[in-house]
Amino acid sequence: MAAAEPLSVAGRAMLERGDFAGARRVAAARMAEASGKAEGHFLFGMADAEIGRVLEGIGQIEQAIAIAPHGEYRAQLARLYTLVRRDGDAAATLRAAETAPPADALGRDTMGCVYARLGDHDAALPHFVVAVDLAPDNDRFRYNHAATLSFLGRTEEAEATIEVILCRAPDDARAHHLLAGLRKQTPARNHVPRLRDAHDRAPPGRDRLLTGYALVKELEDIGLAEEGFEKLVAVNAAHRRALDYNVKRDDAIFDAVEESWPLVKQAPVVNRSAEAPILVIGMPRTGTTLVDRILASHPDVESVGELQALPLAAKGASQTRSRTVLDPATMMAAAQSDMGAIGRDYMDRASHHRRTQAPRFVDKFPGNFFYAGIAARALPNATIVCLRRHPMDTILANFRNLFATGSRYYDYSYDLLDIAAYYARFDRLMAFWREVLPGRILELSYEALIEDQEGESRRLLAHCALDWTDDCLDFHTHAGAVSTPSAAQVRRPIYRDSVARWRQHSLALAPVRAYLEAQGIIVS
Repeated sequence: MAAAEPLSVAGRAMLERGDFAGARRVAAARMAEASGKAEGHFLFGMADAEIGRVLEGIGQIEQAIAIAPHGEYRAQLARLYTLVRRDGDAAATLRAAETAPPADALGRDTMGCVYARLGDHDAALPHFVVAVDLAPDNDRFRYNHAATLSFLGRTEEAEATIEVILCRAPDDARAHHLLAGLRKQTPARNHVPRLRDAHDRAPPGRDRLLTGYALVKELEDIGLAEEGFEKLVAVNAAHRRALDYNVKRDDAIFDAVEESWPLVKQAPVVNRSAEAPILVIGMPRTGTTLVDRILASHPDVESVGELQALPLAAKGASQTRSRTVLDPATMMAAAQSDMGAIGRDYMDRASHHRRTQAPRFVDKFPGNFFYAGIAARALPNATIVCLRRHPMDTILANFRNLFATGSRYYDYSYDLLDIAAYYARFDRLMAFWREVLPGRILELSYEALIEDQEGESRRLLAHCALDWTDDCLDFHTHAGAVSTPSAAQVRRPIYRDSVARWRQHSLALAPVRAYLEAQGIIVS
């Protein structure tokens, strides 16, 4: 190994404040020094990545590591690999970094974030702990620590960590939102007064959205459902006005999926994968995490969370150059690709998220309902399970949940009639899959699962060709991490609180009901 080079404090300071031209000047100066080439490549790479030239940045940092394999360099390289969806390379780089981890807080936080993106929250946690120890005043590092504790079910520790943040940053909207979702609040123990104040102070935009959702959630928890719903309508309406969204955008995607099916059906399947993943699909907030936990409680199954592996495999096969993973042109091009190649690419991408030797895994990305036809051809041994929930509860649940605000795929979720239109189109697509893939997809009713847990669980396992085990009835005791909005709920036994919730707001939801019935969807 080459002797350690002195790191550039000035160059890092420039990167931190966004002076990328200055950082490049420092990098050039270091490159002129006999002992500074690795640091020069690193600074060039970081500056390139920050201005959107991620591939160039990767190349520069790879050169830096070839000269001096610092843990800091490897941590940042792993982060950049995830940005270009090279998860396998990111995982390998993390393994190398573990032999000599970064000595700085940012490097350790970066390693934790990359592990989290790969779904390995157990591996992420110790890095966040070190980052907070090294930089106890950095609330961003402390937030990442708290979020990981929440994913791992360590609720009390997560709460204590968030309170430290809020003690010195009372308007930290992310912290308020995370804290509200950690548990069901009670009239005797809640944060409603503090949340009212924080929401009133929050400026328009993300902070007002986050504090609004946190306040709504806690109002509902303590029995003020009507006040909570009124606040939710107002918060979502304000955000919807800021979005450039039209339901026709999603309609075009649904149309392309159906229109591309004859091409998918005729596409070659070369060297098809013999693996048998379990794909749990459906509208968001319909019980997909519950089914994931039931399946992951089986000794032959592990959960890999919600993967983007299938959309990315289809996108890669399509060779389209659009900036979106899912769009009509991409679906049509992917439909004419080798389905076997898509299946193998999917399995390769999924392999980087495996943590155990279990023979089967479950991928619970709900949006794979768009790719059910491709999955059926590309992964002939895959099991597909679609969660179905009462349409009104599905629409309300989507309206109540704050999805990733940076993703345009959830723009439909801030207006009740937008969600109703999306649901109707989803319902039509599932009818289409039922016709062209008879018997291939098990449609599992959330309400039936709640009413008859064992009977429906047995039906689920039989469809997945898994032997029965009582372990699946005790899914709430399963120790695996959960990083979805259902994290708190699935650590409880089966409960009925969410069944027919829509009836609490039946008057406000009357236009939604009328729309659905006009589309031929019966609401009972």
